[in-house]
Amino acid sequence: MVNTSGISFGGLGSGLDTGAIIDQLVALERLPIRQIESDRQEVRDKIDRLGQFQTLVKALQDKAESFSTLNSFLSLSVSGADENIARVTAGAEAAQGSHTVEVQRLASVDRWAFDPVDDPDRTLGIFPFQGVSFTVGNTSYDIQVDAPDSSLNSVAARINEVAGDHVQASVINSGTASNPAYQLVLASKESGEDGRITDIDTTLFDLSIDNSPPDAQGESTSANNITVGNNAIALVDGLRVERSSNDFSDIFPGISLELVGLGTTTFGVEPDRATMKSQMEEFIEAYNDVIDFINEENTFTPAADEDGVGTSGTLFGDTALSAVRRAIQNALFNVSSDTVINDTEGFSTLSLVGITTDNDGRMSLDATKFESKINDNINLLADLFVDRDGFERDPGAAENTPEYYQDATADSGLFNNLVRDLDRLFGNLPNGDSDVQLAGIFDLRKQTLEATADRMTDRIEAKERALESFRENLILRYARLEELMGGLNAQGAALQSALSGLLPSN
Repeated sequence: MVNTSGISFGGLGSGLDTGAIIDQLVALERLPIRQIESDRQEVRDKIDRLGQFQTLVKALQDKAESFSTLNSFLSLSVSGADENIARVTAGAEAAQGSHTVEVQRLASVDRWAFDPVDDPDRTLGIFPFQGVSFTVGNTSYDIQVDAPDSSLNSVAARINEVAGDHVQASVINSGTASNPAYQLVLASKESGEDGRITDIDTTLFDLSIDNSPPDAQGESTSANNITVGNNAIALVDGLRVERSSNDFSDIFPGISLELVGLGTTTFGVEPDRATMKSQMEEFIEAYNDVIDFINEENTFTPAADEDGVGTSGTLFGDTALSAVRRAIQNALFNVSSDTVINDTEGFSTLSLVGITTDNDGRMSLDATKFESKINDNINLLADLFVDRDGFERDPGAAENTPEYYQDATADSGLFNNLVRDLDRLFGNLPNGDSDVQLAGIFDLRKQTLEATADRMTDRIEAKERALESFRENLILRYARLEELMGGLNAQGAALQSALSGLLPSN
């Protein structure tokens, strides 16, 4: 009986290299497996390339979304402002123009310092219910302490506990280490006249203060009133403006204005052309990355001769490529003829504002023309790219039609359109005030390809098992052949020996 376990032979009976024969027969049977492995690698290469494509498309969507609001698209710059007098920044809502600000007085916080004592932990009261009282705005406080807890530090802690929303109490040594003078300082947390501390008083025997209020001009009349809470005053374009703080940002829409020093400064607000051009170039670069990828993958190169095989991109003809191209075309270039006809200013299409495409679909920016459009009407330029009034669906649009996912208002905004159309490819579908998350085209394609790769793996494993059985069968057959040939050889040798004994010797 021949057993395949531990068999080792090399043509001892037959004179054949049976091991090499078996290896070559198994190698021939493995050819279909290698073809499936090659096909599976192609599928996995497609999955990898789809992932790379998805990353590029997401980068384009993110870039469009980052510039899809008025504040992000409209870049305005402030020039000429003296930062030692006023800090000025401009947002998208700001109007272009120049302004003059003369700061006559800065807003200040009201501060009072009680007369000094020599020890911050010394008891200042004698009877119960002694303490400090004051009013901040329309809120009055009567801070009472027990005699054992009537030190300066204890009173400050009690004030912060009870009135901490309106004032900050602290104990400061205004003297020296050898000759200390500890003072209880009370500071309002709100600047301006509305934050003044009034009616300040004390019933503690060893704590005193002169509570004389400031005069009509906002000047202190008491040495204890170390700073008076005054409003900021400035002449803004010749108009006297008064605020309780140094924040004058409510004067000009879209302009943040903070007073920091006395004096006069003039500043201008105008488009930041360099930033807007740079942002558009960033978007165009992200767009071209996607188009270049699509073009590269959809390229087919015929063979050099009739017997050769042409080459193509890994994703040649893949539905994801065509779906993304359609979404981009629909979002950026599908402008209605009525919109173009009614456009008397020249802001209805990308080409009119200096953004053109070549035969390959790649974008380029005419910086001179784009800048001239900024100068002509920056708001109309913004309307082309930004949806100012939000998404509004056509009430007559049927669900799951292209019109259902488009903004029906005039200033639809190309960037917003692109974000929404790409969202659909990623599986994010607008549904009223919420979004429905489905499997997008990239996920579906990957799932299909991964399922195909898994099926190929199952086929490979099944064929490997069959191939192993085939090998074992070959080994068994050749072992039996060797066994048979070995027996025949032995019989032949015995017969020859017997015949040799019958022959007469010389």
